[in-house]
Amino acid sequence: MTGELILAIDQGTTNTKALLVDASGRVLHQASVPNIVTYPQPGWAEQSASALVDGVQTVIAEVVAKAGHTHIAGIAISNQRESILVWDAATGEPIGPVVIWQCRRSAPKCDALRAAGHAEIIEAKTGLSLDPLFPAAKIVWLLDNTPGARIRAEKGELRVGTVDSWLLWNLTGGGVHATDHSNASRTQLFNTETLTWDADLCALFGVPQNMLAEVKSSDTRFGTTAEGATALPAGTPILAMIGDSHAALFGHGVRMPGTVKATYGTGTSLMALTPSRVRSTHGISSTIAWSQNGKVQHALEGNISVSGQTAAFAAELLGLPDATALSALAETVPDSNGVAFVPALVGLGAPYWRADARGTITGLSLGTKPAHLARAALEAIAFQVADVYSAMEADMGSPLGELRADGGASRNPLLMQFQADILSRPVAAAAAPEVSALGAAALAFSSLGIAMPGVPAAGYFVPEMDDVSRKTHRHRWQSAVTQTLAQEQQLSGGNP
Repeated sequence: MTGELILAIDQGTTNTKALLVDASGRVLHQASVPNIVTYPQPGWAEQSASALVDGVQTVIAEVVAKAGHTHIAGIAISNQRESILVWDAATGEPIGPVVIWQCRRSAPKCDALRAAGHAEIIEAKTGLSLDPLFPAAKIVWLLDNTPGARIRAEKGELRVGTVDSWLLWNLTGGGVHATDHSNASRTQLFNTETLTWDADLCALFGVPQNMLAEVKSSDTRFGTTAEGATALPAGTPILAMIGDSHAALFGHGVRMPGTVKATYGTGTSLMALTPSRVRSTHGISSTIAWSQNGKVQHALEGNISVSGQTAAFAAELLGLPDATALSALAETVPDSNGVAFVPALVGLGAPYWRADARGTITGLSLGTKPAHLARAALEAIAFQVADVYSAMEADMGSPLGELRADGGASRNPLLMQFQADILSRPVAAAAAPEVSALGAAALAFSSLGIAMPGVPAAGYFVPEMDDVSRKTHRHRWQSAVTQTLAQEQQLSGGNP
């Protein structure tokens, strides 16, 4: 083998993966281990911080063993975003779990800030709606619910970080506490206009600023591996770090505004580049896609809390072994027979931002069969994406083009065709399932002055549905969402 090679780590919610990638984007070797998510209370979701590090070490060791004595130029990291943890600055021991992005335990803190009238200033500075999805309020929960943590944090004895920071800390043997602009922009403590941690936001949430990581460009040489930290030789450089959704956009080869990327994972993230910082007025987040050589690229993003997970959830409800069986059942009927499933299983994210919402199934009749429920579950994924896509178009003020799809559900032809039909836009499904890891690798290669091509499409789906049918489907979905939100508002005494 000739040419430079990058070891790309993709630390996701359900799996941790490592890929050895060459400059053409070819995957030479790969490894994967599953991650465990625990749900200690309804609405809570967490992971073991040490288990995530163990998983990274395991997949690196497996890839290194497969590669033999091949020289690896550096490491690239893409990571699950908005998941947060706090650790001891001296020992590196976590003081609690990784509170992951799906967790809603910080909802009371968000509610209190909203009631106090702070939502507007938070969104103006960060581009993010006040919601338990984002880490700032989660940090507060960890500090206030771990004995002695707040006092220790104020003394400078603790560090806090997103998963990229935690992995970097461990890879460098505790030598570097840093993050990149893409991950920092998702914390709700980073001012995306001044590109600094915001002292006012830190004070508002109650997060000591001395805990936070140094923010660097996504393509920075963040540090080098410490002796014994991994199976890689000591001194191997970490050349890139970027949030997984941002990495997927980079991996698709998108460098200009106009194209939308959707990563169909546990949840779904839609992202589109913008010429400059855009303040959304339609329930979409303004974020930083990445930074190169100190220059920041802005984007709009919509986060759907439960997307691909909808299929797994519905499969279990119907007594089916997995999402593949659900899809096979859904294909036995031409439509959902009027059934709509709103998978607000941990609330509704963009563009609604209703943490209190809970899942509903509407349109049931004596003619409803299990296959119709299966079909409605798959359609719900596409409907949520269409809602976010439409909100993005409204914020951009101009039509958007094709949708670039990646993630597990993007390999489902039934879903991808329905997505194209509901959007009335072509959908290009990526040929490689690991677009986030490949995007991180491409960013690392770019730091070496090497241009890696974007991931090509394996399937291309063009709209086939007529306008009347499309409008009927969208109306049915919107009616179901309206019923869902109205029900929760009634249960809460009329307060949204």
